[in-house]
Amino acid sequence: MNVDQKRLEEFMHRAVVDLGAAASAALVLLGDRLGLYKALAEGPATPAELSRRTGCAERYLREWLGNQAAGGYVTLDAARGEYSLTPEQAMALAQEDSPVFLPGAFQLLQAMWRAEPRMEENFRNGDGIPWTEQDRSLFEGTERFFKPGYAAHIVDEWIPALSGMEEKLRRGAKVADVGCGHGASTVIMAKAYPNSSFTGFDYHPASIETARRRAEAAGVDDRTCFVVAPATEFSGDGYDLVAHFDCLHDLPDPLGAARRAREALAKDGSWMIVEPFAGDSVAENLNPVGRVFYAASTMFCVPNALAFHGAALGAQAGEKRIGEVVREAGFGNFRRATQTPFNLVFEARAG
Repeated sequence: MNVDQKRLEEFMHRAVVDLGAAASAALVLLGDRLGLYKALAEGPATPAELSRRTGCAERYLREWLGNQAAGGYVTLDAARGEYSLTPEQAMALAQEDSPVFLPGAFQLLQAMWRAEPRMEENFRNGDGIPWTEQDRSLFEGTERFFKPGYAAHIVDEWIPALSGMEEKLRRGAKVADVGCGHGASTVIMAKAYPNSSFTGFDYHPASIETARRRAEAAGVDDRTCFVVAPATEFSGDGYDLVAHFDCLHDLPDPLGAARRAREALAKDGSWMIVEPFAGDSVAENLNPVGRVFYAASTMFCVPNALAFHGAALGAQAGEKRIGEVVREAGFGNFRRATQTPFNLVFEARAG
């Protein structure tokens, strides 16, 4: 076997970078849970000062800070022996309402590691893991990871991109949020459109209970309702808007869910499908975003569908495959309404 030394060195460099990132993920979780990032956002601190602010042991903080500075997650002033967060680092690590808040994504990594022993066996036998049987860090991480993006885009960009939907919601519309999880998307819409009514559906009872608490805390429980139901059997009809946020590809029966969405819509209603950004081929998705989504698809999305012997579209299904499902369900119109670097937003209408 002939080995190109330069290519080997390049590969090993990538691997070491990945190893450092993977090894640091647990430390990001600790920084989030212990309030270390938020404490650093208050101003520069030595390890001793950060210990006083947080009540954490200084000796551990010295190692944690060294790791975080080496990875570029905190900034070291070597002359002063102080660590701090730049405004950009604080936006990503300490500000929960920031559109680029990251710690929730690291909770998803935690869920992957906790699922790994079971997934090893699934690779051999083709079985799956229902969403309801994943670690709770998946549910918490999903909410914390997706909510900032939803807050930044749903009201200001995604709904205005749909055919006449913004005006309908302002006047008063009926909305079904299918696969709502902890209700982040439902609550965001309910706060923005007080004349409309919103029903969130999810087959995970614990998530529905959390969604009800979120709606009450946000003061929108008077116009929201949360119901335990699968995507193929959610109740009601005459909805002006049916929405599936980042979940159609997870479902065991996406075609059945599409048919139910069509049945549930009012004659001039719209189905909004928000999916992870993806091209139609693997070659188009060989980039950092695709790498993350393929990992999540392997550990969460495909296992949920296979647990019910479903279609398993996967998180990188792409526009062509989603369009095929939509048209097979009987929708006459399907289009890409808008997009972000992380999401594709589609609109489907009956005629």
